[in-house]
Amino acid sequence: MKIQNILIGAVILCSACNKDVLDRPQLTSPIDDNYWRSESDLDLFANEFYPNYFVGYNSAWGTAYTPVRGYTFSDDLTSRNAQSHFENSVPSSRGSTSDAVSMLTQYSGPDWNFYWVRKANIFIDRLQTIAQPNVEPEAFEHYMAVARFFRGFEYSRLVHVFGDVPYFDKELKDTDLDILYKDRDDRGLVMDAVYEDFKYVMDHMRENDGKQRLNRYIAASFISRFMLFEGTYQHYHNLDAARAKKYLEFAVEAAEYVMNSGLFSFDSDFKSLFSSESLDGNPEVILFRTYDAALGITHHIGSYNNGTEGQPAGANLVLVKSFICNDGKVWQNSGVAGAESFSLDDLARTRDPRFEATFIDRPHTPSSTLIYTFKFASREALTHIGSSYPAAWGSNTNTNDAPVIRLAEVVLNWIEAKAVLAAYHGGPAVTQADLDQSINAIRDRPLDETAISKGVQKTAPLLLTMLPEDPARDADVPSLIWEIRRERRMEFFFEHTRLLDLKRWAKIEKMDFSTDPDYFFGPWVDFPAEVPSYLSEGFKGILKVRKQDGTIVTYDGSNGNEMVGFFRVENASNRNSFGDEVYLSPVGEAQINQYAEKGYTLTQSPGW
Repeated sequence: MKIQNILIGAVILCSACNKDVLDRPQLTSPIDDNYWRSESDLDLFANEFYPNYFVGYNSAWGTAYTPVRGYTFSDDLTSRNAQSHFENSVPSSRGSTSDAVSMLTQYSGPDWNFYWVRKANIFIDRLQTIAQPNVEPEAFEHYMAVARFFRGFEYSRLVHVFGDVPYFDKELKDTDLDILYKDRDDRGLVMDAVYEDFKYVMDHMRENDGKQRLNRYIAASFISRFMLFEGTYQHYHNLDAARAKKYLEFAVEAAEYVMNSGLFSFDSDFKSLFSSESLDGNPEVILFRTYDAALGITHHIGSYNNGTEGQPAGANLVLVKSFICNDGKVWQNSGVAGAESFSLDDLARTRDPRFEATFIDRPHTPSSTLIYTFKFASREALTHIGSSYPAAWGSNTNTNDAPVIRLAEVVLNWIEAKAVLAAYHGGPAVTQADLDQSINAIRDRPLDETAISKGVQKTAPLLLTMLPEDPARDADVPSLIWEIRRERRMEFFFEHTRLLDLKRWAKIEKMDFSTDPDYFFGPWVDFPAEVPSYLSEGFKGILKVRKQDGTIVTYDGSNGNEMVGFFRVENASNRNSFGDEVYLSPVGEAQINQYAEKGYTLTQSPGW
């Protein structure tokens, strides 16, 4: 069941969405008297939530919640010079009352803004107080599920960013000061409420509300994401074992609802998921956003993968080494010919096919690491390097569809939740059939003709009896869970998951690049043969390579023939030191002062 043109109505409805919420009319009685009278009214109101939650590639030059341009802060990426720092002081303000789509890069979520919570609560209130007599009971329950889904979505994101947040379950008046200015509620209490919202969704949302509409399969896919996050966060941060178990079991339940439907399958090659002009009919995509130049709905994400646009944060050698070889083994133990080579053309041939579909198979100078990502552009887009680009792959006029959520995430959420339950919470053991239904189903995706012509091969199945022996595995992570994490890393590069994964696994120390020198390196490059432009006066004293024995060779203008080795990213250095406080965002001084001015206290985030 695919969603096409899902945002067109919402774009029309939100033509004034950039206005501050204080400038927008309230939903007062005169408006209410003429609204909430039909299912069409409810549908139009629901539309307004879509652009904020089903962002896809955003629109025009928007970067919030987008791959490549929005999710640029993780241990997978290295930039020239000093790495982007975590913030180290409380900001003057972290709040907003705007309904515009926005994201805090270092936290992969919203700022301190309860606009969308209030909007969902208004939706719920008007359903109960006005709409219920005007629509069929089934329609009432469906739209109540829609409203509660969006409320749960927003609170899930707020908890990702801030942990404890004030929970509001009803529309508040300006005079309700004791509630409006209450302190933060424990994240467990908040997520218990979200859990109840999502349970209602699974019981009452329509399975099919039309091709362009939110339905139970879409909702269940997101529920598996949010319940996995909170379940593993509660577990790995040693917060509440009972809650961890409850949320993880719900993640399994929601994922299985999608997986067992028979509506979705891995019958599309990986490249097509991100670079197709139309995802309508793609069997892996559960929800996508359509772009259409004729309707003025375009984006720019493909342009930043077109082979010409710069990528100031590129994939590093640590990420590259995490890719499994196509025999299902890590490179240190693989029997694939050339597995120990880290030249990009060999990597494309010897690694999991997602490597070739994600990265150009030669060193490419617009990337800081010389590893250029073209995951979100078509192969055809690269044929325009050195010439002008068509609108589809230049500027902010791109029209390739964006997968919003897809089956691969659902099955990986499912298998991880099952594995954590089995390892720590008394759940049933993961079976080979479980792996075949998840990781191995992903690995069995078809290959496109270009990949086949290069000698790319499908990756061998993951076997419980022969899990890879990875010398890079963290000692506190069981082999099976490590391999599930590896699969996520290969599958979701430059998407929404990596930083949030590190946070929920309590692994934020991986953002400290002093822990592995490979963070500062790119691929193995033969500069005289592959990038002779770097053997020039401007790179004297700057260009460096690392030999197999660890020796660093610096280009001095006369030793070009020695410049063969792992590329040292130009002047790359570690980010500033940080502590566990960066798992959660601080609240701004303005928000704390606003509470104090009213005689109330807003507690600051731990460590800040």
